[in-house]
Amino acid sequence: MIKVLIVDDQAMVRQGFGALLAAQPDLLVVGDAADGAAAVRQARRLDPDVVLMDVRMPVLDGLAATRQLLGDRVADRPRVLILTTFDLDDYVYEALRAGASGFLLKDAPAADLVHAVRVVAAGDALLAPAVTRRLIAEFAARPDRHRPRPTELAGLTPRETEVLRLIARGRSNTEIAGDLVVSEQTVKTHVGRILGKLRLRDRAQAVVFAYESGLVAAGE
Repeated sequence: MIKVLIVDDQAMVRQGFGALLAAQPDLLVVGDAADGAAAVRQARRLDPDVVLMDVRMPVLDGLAATRQLLGDRVADRPRVLILTTFDLDDYVYEALRAGASGFLLKDAPAADLVHAVRVVAAGDALLAPAVTRRLIAEFAARPDRHRPRPTELAGLTPRETEVLRLIARGRSNTEIAGDLVVSEQTVKTHVGRILGKLRLRDRAQAVVFAYESGLVAAGE
């Protein structure tokens, strides 16, 4: 059973999402919160697997709440799924850096919400193509050619480095397997080793790492 905490300052949004998720046999809504401070308290008390986190909220916004919840980037719980809109490009970038595992547009179809919760709970990142394009554009707008490469990169094998580059370009495991002519299970093994060596939570953080380290350049 996947435990979900819903965080949004609009009661109708919380109730609507709650009703939708509660109707799923494998999802359990354990609580909700109307601001980021309450979200942090609820998350620590209820230990949810996934937190649906709005960004613009009173008292404490969703980014600050995410940072508080995910201060330990290798922690297993919770996974944070950011509720966003297309006009929040800066928030997308900052939320990823804070450790969010994915993004969901507030006007997305109901089936997408259910799918997103399951994907994030399983430990995968959810980066929709439209959001990924905005993320890459954000990196392009913030060039830092003097940023050193983290020493952790030296610990990756050439194949792992190649897989990380492909992850950063938005390639799925299936696509990477096709590119490298290996099995999908082999790719999953490489991804797991990459995340472990770099002490990253998931693919979303791997994308951030690849760009910020200079391994991949925006527009490459």
